Amino acid sequence: MALASLTASAQFGRPRQNPRVPSVVAEVEDFKPAVTNQENRQYPMVNSQRMVRAQISAPTATSVGLDIDGKIYEMTKDENGVWTGTSAPQDEGFHYYQLNIDGASVPDPGSKYFYGASRWGSGIDVPAADQDFYTVHNVPQGSINEVYYWSTVTETMRHGYIYLPAEYYSNPTKKFPVLYLQHGMGENETGWSA
Repeated sequence: MALASLTASAQFGRPRQNPRVPSVVAEVEDFKPAVTNQENRQYPMVNSQRMVRAQISAPTATSVGLDIDGKIYEMTKDENGVWTGTSAPQDEGFHYYQLNIDGASVPDPGSKYFYGASRWGSGIDVPAADQDFYTVHNVPQGSINEVYYWSTVTETMRHGYIYLPAEYYSNPTKKFPVLYLQHGMGENETGWSA
């Protein structure tokens, strides 16, 4: 019990401050907008070295950083008040991140929002070498259905998503295996489908 309480205290106690480090200079300037960006937004970007570059207009800010992978990369301001910064190479895959403006952690307005780390915030997908495997192809697709249901355990309405295979509606007598995925701590039911 004491060990569990120490662990909980370490995880949920005083907020951890990530170390501030200088922005990285990219050797390869082939940055492209991330697939996880808001529509028509150029930033954040990712290059072939898996570096992440963020940019935001904050003319009155005195300090702006890109907070990703446990570090805050210091961003630099140009004459128009636009801050830009680049991270070290990131692991392939999805990353939660945020911007740190004068000490306040805020979502990047260029990114779509995802629920992780117990909050809605920014996310970026760093392309994998085998990304074609994960790309949607022209093959029969299933569907994700959003459902609300009454829970007799919590005596409240609950929310969830159900994936149904492509054959589900065309073959109503077929039995399909069921796999229950439940999000971990700090995420919600949108995590798997989003």
